[in-house]
Amino acid sequence: MGNYRKVLNIKTASEGDIVDLTGHLREAVAASRLKDGLACVFVGHSTAGLFTIENEEGLQKDMRDALQRLFPKEMDYDHHRRWGDGNGHSHIRSSFLGTSMTVPFHDGTLDLGTWQQVVLMELDNRGRDRKVIVQILGD
Repeated sequence: MGNYRKVLNIKTASEGDIVDLTGHLREAVAASRLKDGLACVFVGHSTAGLFTIENEEGLQKDMRDALQRLFPKEMDYDHHRRWGDGNGHSHIRSSFLGTSMTVPFHDGTLDLGTWQQVVLMELDNRGRDRKVIVQILGD
């Protein structure tokens, strides 16, 4: 059993920005020299999210629209009143999407579906520098 760790520094442009991490994960699995195991991905920020999607412009827009319908930016959040930073919706969205995920791999290849990519979504009300940790465990 072995492990490998890689830290990705990702700069997002703006709220709603979706960054494909799949290539970074493939590179990390290859660099680990492990053949079978789990790639754990974690973003240590409470206003970002990780998930899988078919990463194309239509679904990116659909995702942003769905989050707006479910967790409207304009709603009056207690977090806004307490801190005045206007990002209460960002924290709620992150909590629902999640900040970590695990992808299995076999023979050095991620077990993702044909149209499935791992993405980071910027949920804060402006672009940010994000640190994404990739921890790989396996044989």
